[in-house]
Amino acid sequence: MSTENPYDKFLDGRPVETILGETAGKIAEYLELIGTGKTMEPAAPGKWSAAEIVSHLADCELVFGFRLRQTLAEENPTIEPFDQDHWAKAYKGVPARLALEAFSAVRKWNLRLIKDAMPGAAGRKMTHPERGTMTFMTVVETMAGHDLNHLGQLKGIAERQGTR
Repeated sequence: MSTENPYDKFLDGRPVETILGETAGKIAEYLELIGTGKTMEPAAPGKWSAAEIVSHLADCELVFGFRLRQTLAEENPTIEPFDQDHWAKAYKGVPARLALEAFSAVRKWNLRLIKDAMPGAAGRKMTHPERGTMTFMTVVETMAGHDLNHLGQLKGIAERQGTR
């Protein structure tokens, strides 16, 4: 049985609800620093652009929300993994601001669900075919670590843009 959060190394000791609540604002801040005209430029050869990173975050927010809801509605459901690179093929040309709007709306909806479900749902289980048994709380912690990972990437892009 594994309850491992693959993004645990990115967590910084703050409450996960705080991290989750601040992410949309941080994304907006970094996009402002990057500048609208530069959000579609890849960070490096073979890497995602800022707009693609935000699109990925929006997609993941949908996936995390589904997983959380499925875990509340079913007893130990098996959740479906997805290939982020296959999903990313749809990101070409998606404006960063549009992706941020989608992310922000779904994140608000998910935060409400998490707030209403906790602490009673924290230990509810699901099975991830690649990671084994996870809990509702593990998914919430994964969301926060995933946010911090990609916020770090956006921050790096913003810092590099500032040096050009």
